[in-house]
Amino acid sequence: MDMPSKVLNGGQILANALVRQGVDMAFGVPGESFLPLLNGLVDHPDFRFITCRQEGGAAYMAEAYAKLTGRPGILMVTRGPGASNAMIGMHTAYQDSTPMVLLVGQVGTDMVEREAFQEIDYRRMYSECAKWVGSIDRVDRIDEFVSHAFHVAQAGRKGPVVLALPEDVLYMVGQEKPLKAAHIVQPGLDLNIFDEAMKTFTSAKNPIIVAGGGNWNGAACEDLRRWANAEGVPIATSFRSQDVIDNLDSSFAGDLGIGANPALVKRIQEADVLLVIGERLGEMTTAGYSLLTVPQAQNKLIHVLSGPEELGRVYRPDFALNCSPENFCLALSKVKMGAQYDRTNMKQAHHEYLAFSSPVAVSGNLQLAQIMHSLSDSIPRDAIITNGAGNFATWVHRFYPYGAYKTQLAPANGSMGYGLPAAIAAKMVSPQKVVIAVCGDGDFMMNCQELATAARYDAFPIVLVVNNSMLGTIRMHQEREFKSRVIATDLTNPDFVKFADSFGIPGFRVSKTEEFASAFAKALASKKGALIELILDQEVISPTKLLSQLGK
Repeated sequence: MDMPSKVLNGGQILANALVRQGVDMAFGVPGESFLPLLNGLVDHPDFRFITCRQEGGAAYMAEAYAKLTGRPGILMVTRGPGASNAMIGMHTAYQDSTPMVLLVGQVGTDMVEREAFQEIDYRRMYSECAKWVGSIDRVDRIDEFVSHAFHVAQAGRKGPVVLALPEDVLYMVGQEKPLKAAHIVQPGLDLNIFDEAMKTFTSAKNPIIVAGGGNWNGAACEDLRRWANAEGVPIATSFRSQDVIDNLDSSFAGDLGIGANPALVKRIQEADVLLVIGERLGEMTTAGYSLLTVPQAQNKLIHVLSGPEELGRVYRPDFALNCSPENFCLALSKVKMGAQYDRTNMKQAHHEYLAFSSPVAVSGNLQLAQIMHSLSDSIPRDAIITNGAGNFATWVHRFYPYGAYKTQLAPANGSMGYGLPAAIAAKMVSPQKVVIAVCGDGDFMMNCQELATAARYDAFPIVLVVNNSMLGTIRMHQEREFKSRVIATDLTNPDFVKFADSFGIPGFRVSKTEEFASAFAKALASKKGALIELILDQEVISPTKLLSQLGK
């Protein structure tokens, strides 16, 4: 006969339920609204609560953790202001298809709908950036709600979920109803549609693959790479999914997004059959939906996605497959291209990528293209490169050749401030790896306080701060659209070297290209990471354009 479970308070039951889901690390800022949960975690000495300095930075860390581990990132924040700060990371996770579970304090059930202190209706608040929002209003349903949350976050198109924690429920006592870890439910393959789609694909004379988005794993990436090399089919990757394929692999044709290679764009537009795996075909990948004609692409389109709600949303595919990349790429490994296909297309596409990614020179003392390209000469292929948003990212995306899967952490939703927190999380997950955060000055300052988190947990990345003392992307748009009518884009920055030093982090200032190698070598040798400030002339607004040339 089963023995009755021990009577615990809601916070303890919730802590135990999280551990049973395999959770061993959470990011957040402690709050009085979930004190019983924090108390429950004390009973699990191997559980790490990473105390961050702002909920936005914590949310980015949880999202980056999920991308690197494949497990849901756990974020814990207090009600009201804490929940509001966490929104930016939730939006990132939603658009990047990253599994996350947000646990957020809530006013007691006896105070709901009174606009009590810091009260927010989380169902309404997160309705546009969460797969599901629940509120645990009964202590006897905690295990049930946790199980549901972990199932939803990891099913189909993965993404974030929210559990609100009414304060009084966390103090209530009850009995546990232990459940095993959630299943990871991913859609399989409709073999009839697959066979018809592959007849079209293997009969193509000029096919190309676009891979990216969420829901990938190492096995799927390797199956796709091996098949593409065997059959000679080029693979392009979607915006900020460059690490689906090692960029030095002969199958890699380049990435689609801001400033894409014109030769690659031409290949995509002229392909007779386009196989898209895992990517929604969103605005950034399709250059504002101009790469392919809407709503019927000019190519024969085979679209493979884990989330059925995205199939046919913008583009009506000729073949729609609701399938995970892993299941699709496994089946693809048995497919053979027809005799009509010229397998030299793959090599030609890769040569076009290599030519486009070769450094270009601009005016000024700092050649950022050369610096980004040179990184791969002195770091391992499994080094992790992170970035937030801004024009500076164009250089790293174009000129740095990313390694295999899980070497790129960058927000597909174009969120500023992501690079530093993501790099800190990466050092926690993989402390033995080289981790480099590439940030703009505006981008870095949005979460620069998280250097304190890096120092507290001995998780020190190398940070490259590209400093041009302005919000470069917005300034570029201003000059292009409203020549010389500039407002609100100039920035005042601290002394970044002194700022780093205040956290015990070595700092270097580089204003000439030839100074970088020495500074970077010292950064690699450091046990405290480093911050290298790269002084970039404001005229250098992109790899090929000067600010003064815009709007002409």
